[in-house]
Amino acid sequence: MNKNSKNNISSDDFLRGARKVLRNLTEAELIEEAVSKKECILSAQGAVCVTTGRHTGRSPKDKFIVYTIGEREKIDWSNNAPINKEFFLRLYEKMKKYAANQPLYVTNVRAGSEPKNSLSIKFINELAWHQLFVKRLFLPPDSQAAPKEDFTVICLPRFKAYPDTDGTKSDTFIILDFDDKFILIGGGKYAGEMKKAIFSVMNYLLPQKNILSMHCSANMGKDKKTALFFGLSGTGKTTLSADPARLLIGDDEHGWGDSGIFNLEGGCYAKCVNLTSESEPEIYAAIRYGTVLENVWIDKTTRQPDYFNIIYTENTRAAYPLSYINNALTQGAPFAHPETIVFLTADAFGVLPPVASLNAEQAMYHFLSGYTSKVAGTERGIIEPEATFSSCFGAPFLPLHPFEYAKLLGSKIQKHKTKVYLVNTGWSGGAYGTGQRISLKYTRAIVTAILNGQLAKAEWDADPLFNFLIPKSCDKVPRAILNPENTWQDKKAYREQAQKLAALFAKNAAKFVGAIAPEILAAGPKA
Repeated sequence: MNKNSKNNISSDDFLRGARKVLRNLTEAELIEEAVSKKECILSAQGAVCVTTGRHTGRSPKDKFIVYTIGEREKIDWSNNAPINKEFFLRLYEKMKKYAANQPLYVTNVRAGSEPKNSLSIKFINELAWHQLFVKRLFLPPDSQAAPKEDFTVICLPRFKAYPDTDGTKSDTFIILDFDDKFILIGGGKYAGEMKKAIFSVMNYLLPQKNILSMHCSANMGKDKKTALFFGLSGTGKTTLSADPARLLIGDDEHGWGDSGIFNLEGGCYAKCVNLTSESEPEIYAAIRYGTVLENVWIDKTTRQPDYFNIIYTENTRAAYPLSYINNALTQGAPFAHPETIVFLTADAFGVLPPVASLNAEQAMYHFLSGYTSKVAGTERGIIEPEATFSSCFGAPFLPLHPFEYAKLLGSKIQKHKTKVYLVNTGWSGGAYGTGQRISLKYTRAIVTAILNGQLAKAEWDADPLFNFLIPKSCDKVPRAILNPENTWQDKKAYREQAQKLAALFAKNAAKFVGAIAPEILAAGPKA
């Protein structure tokens, strides 16, 4: 139970009245449960195929943090929605009453592959496939340590809140209580809410231990040198880190402490829209027995998935353990301090270059800016790319102020002399709707040139507007596309779009004036 609970709530208390409790079922048993209860169908490859209804992505407006005396000074309330403790306790009791008529699945897992910085979590689910998802994404509990739970997550998607009485904005809710160490989730089946709720917890706890928690993927070369890939959903973190020539550390969430970097998870949650064995062979091969496929259309006769059919959403997902990737590192954390960091963005304006080199001040500026375009399907209501600024490339998951994470990143970059690049996986030759998405083939070639050191030897031109360096050449990439202005037929339209984006950067950076060093602000675009 949660020994630190101050309100006499615990997992034992919640489960005491449940109709039936099934604890620590195996993968096979959970699949049998999900099939027998018609929660899913199986694909020809043995994947567990589910649909999640109206929620096919995160619902950020329905996420709350409990406002308590102990935590209120630490939380950045400009970025997080508060909810009173009385509403949390009321929902807890209502969910407990609801659970009295439901069979519940219970398992213990762990977040954080470095043992001294891991978090023990108990998940209580009403859906068998949700429990399977949890086992795919997180690490098994430490078999050498005494059983414990640092946090409890209760996820009952069929239970809905009443906004008028429960303090929520809709019938959907994700509520984090750092005081009692509980998370309540209801009103939606999208499994990514559980994953990101735990990431939010780690983003709260780790920086207070001088560990940078990061929304990034990570891999390692045969020379043991590591690289980090920052970026929001849809920018290419999973795709670009799953490199057959390198060892995968993880695809989405990591910590960076005094000893090096470590994965916060034990699995991958990969986007699989338009997936083919040729474009992304590692991810394609990982979709097999025990993988959870969310919102992928399945032919009911052949049971073959169609990754190009987006009838449910573009945000189709596959959840599988790291062990399903042949070259994944599942042991040995922490790994070496990163030699290279890549900031990924999907620029819908079509004016950022495919790659740029950033100095330390520019790295801090772009980390705090976190510019990208939200990609269709990753959140409710997003139907086409939309320009956005998300601090630290993960603002929705940051309980603390962005400066706390930025200060940690800046100190670590300087201490370990880490090289930083900005890579655009978005549009070229025009804005979204006119231009074309930059070829994955070229992006892979750019990343390869970054990691093998070739790009560092290139000649560079200074971009007078965006204030960074653009290479004149890159192996296996057409020289013409490296400078985005060259790809636009209408040069005047390019300059107007570039000025527009630069102005948006400046407007976003204005909120940092007085809080960060002037040289960091000066490192941004010259709007």
